[in-house]
Amino acid sequence: MAGKIVAVDDNEINLKVVSTTLEQAGYEVTTVTNGAEALPLISKMLPDVVILDISMPIMDGYEVCSKIRESKKTSHIPVMMLTAHNALDDKIKGFDAGADDYLTKPFQPAELQARIAVLMRRSSQRTTKADTTVEKHAKTISVFSLRGGVGVSAIAANIAAGISQVWGKNVALVDLSMAAGQAALLLNMSLRNTWLDLAHIPSDDLDKDVVDAVMLKSENGVHVLAAPRKVADGQLITPVAAGKVIEIIKEMYDYVVLDLASDFSDLTLQGLDQSDMILAVLSPELASVRATIAALDVFGDLGYKENKDIVLVLNRTFEAGILPRKNIEKALKQPIQIFIPYASQAFIDSINFGVPIVLSEEGGELVGIFEDIGFLLSKDTDRATPPKEPTPAYRSVMTRFEQRNQRR
Repeated sequence: MAGKIVAVDDNEINLKVVSTTLEQAGYEVTTVTNGAEALPLISKMLPDVVILDISMPIMDGYEVCSKIRESKKTSHIPVMMLTAHNALDDKIKGFDAGADDYLTKPFQPAELQARIAVLMRRSSQRTTKADTTVEKHAKTISVFSLRGGVGVSAIAANIAAGISQVWGKNVALVDLSMAAGQAALLLNMSLRNTWLDLAHIPSDDLDKDVVDAVMLKSENGVHVLAAPRKVADGQLITPVAAGKVIEIIKEMYDYVVLDLASDFSDLTLQGLDQSDMILAVLSPELASVRATIAALDVFGDLGYKENKDIVLVLNRTFEAGILPRKNIEKALKQPIQIFIPYASQAFIDSINFGVPIVLSEEGGELVGIFEDIGFLLSKDTDRATPPKEPTPAYRSVMTRFEQRNQRR
C-alpha cells in the first residue's frame, strides 16, 4: 500500500467518494463518521495522513485538528481539511488549528490524489527527520506586498542577485505572480521555458531533473523559474503542483527567493507557507501603509509571526510628499528593518536593460545597499563562517561593516 489514511466526515456519500478516489491510487483508507470517535482511532493507528471535514456535529474538523496537534503522539501527522466553503477566513481558521492543506468541495479526483501525495511525502519527511544528522535546508525568502507598484519584483531580483554575488552560489528566483510576472525580464532572460512547461506533468513525475530543465540559468548566478507568457496559462498552475515544485527547488539550492503576487490566493499562500522569511514591502504613502497593516493582520492569523521572520522593507518610490518613517513605524507597530532610498532612474534603467542594480556598474550606492541586504538576509551559518575564498562582494560588505563600526 502507498500509505494509511483516516478520513472523517458525517456524510457517508462524501466518505465514499474520498475513500474510492484514494483507494484507486493504492492508499489504505479507514473512514469514521464523527470526530469524537476518530481521535482514539487516529492515536491507535497513527496514519500517514488524516482528512477532516470541517462541518461535523459533536466535534467539528477544527477541534479535531487542534486535538491531533495537542497530542505528542499524533502532532506530526499531516492533516487535510475538506469544506464546501472557499472563504479566506475559513482557510485561516483551518491553518490556525494546525491543518497542512485545505481542499474545497467539490474537487477533482486527480487533485485530491495529488494533494495527498504531497502530504504523504511530508509525513515521510517528518518521520525520518529525527534520524537525519545532516540535512540541507534552503533558506526561502518571500518578497510580498498586498499593494502593487511598490517594487516587489525589482527587490526580489536584486536580493537574489545580491545573495549570489556575496556567496558565489547559485540562487533560485521563483516567479509566483502567474498573471503578470516579469522576473525573467528583469534579468534579461528570454522565456525559453516557464511554469507552463511543468503544468501538464503529473505530480509524481516531477523531480529535480525535470525542474532543473525548466529553470532559466544566467552567468550571474540567478536561476529563474519564469511566469508563463500568457495570462490564461497561469491558471493551469495549481497550488499543489506549485508547492511540490518549490519543495524540489529547495532541495536544489541553498537560497530560494519567491516573487509573490499582491493577493492572498492559494498560490500565494503556498509560497508564504514554505518561506522562512517574509519581506513585507511598502512605499511611504497611506494606501501602502494600510495595505501592509492588513497583510500583517493576516500573517498573525496564519501563525506566521510565531514561526517566520517578517521583515518590513520601506522602498522610497517617489521623491517628495512622503510619510515620515517614524509615523509609518508607529502605525505598523514594529520597526522598519530595511530602507531603500529614492532612485527612480536607476530602477527604470535596471528594468529597461534587464540588469539588476546590484550587478550594474551604474548602480552607485544601491549596489552596496543590496549587497549588504543580501548578506544580512543570509543563513546564520553562512554569516558566522567566513568563506575560504571570499567574493569581491563579500569583501565589500565586510569593508563597509568595518567602516561603520569605526564611526561609532
